[in-house]
Amino acid sequence: MSQAAERARALQLKIRDVLLKEWDPIGVQTIPEAQDEYDGYVPTLHSMLISRKPTHEVFEYLMWLETEHMGLTADRQRTQSIAEMLVDLSGT
Repeated sequence: MSQAAERARALQLKIRDVLLKEWDPIGVQTIPEAQDEYDGYVPTLHSMLISRKPTHEVFEYLMWLETEHMGLTADRQRTQSIAEMLVDLSGT
């Protein structure tokens, strides 16, 4: 695997980890069968992060996922923190 591919995979794993352990709007992090629940969102977030999208765009995507896609009531402050956390990953 090339270094670029390794870096991409590492970032994707970090995104997956944040989504499952920090964001987890439906509360599945302790359910072994649901560890892949948010994996479908990783490619979009990965693309956003490597494209250096601003935090507000990552926030808007997460808010859309929570409110429109999942039909939940979002905690805007918490979602903002998660968006910031994700954007910070792209610098590592």
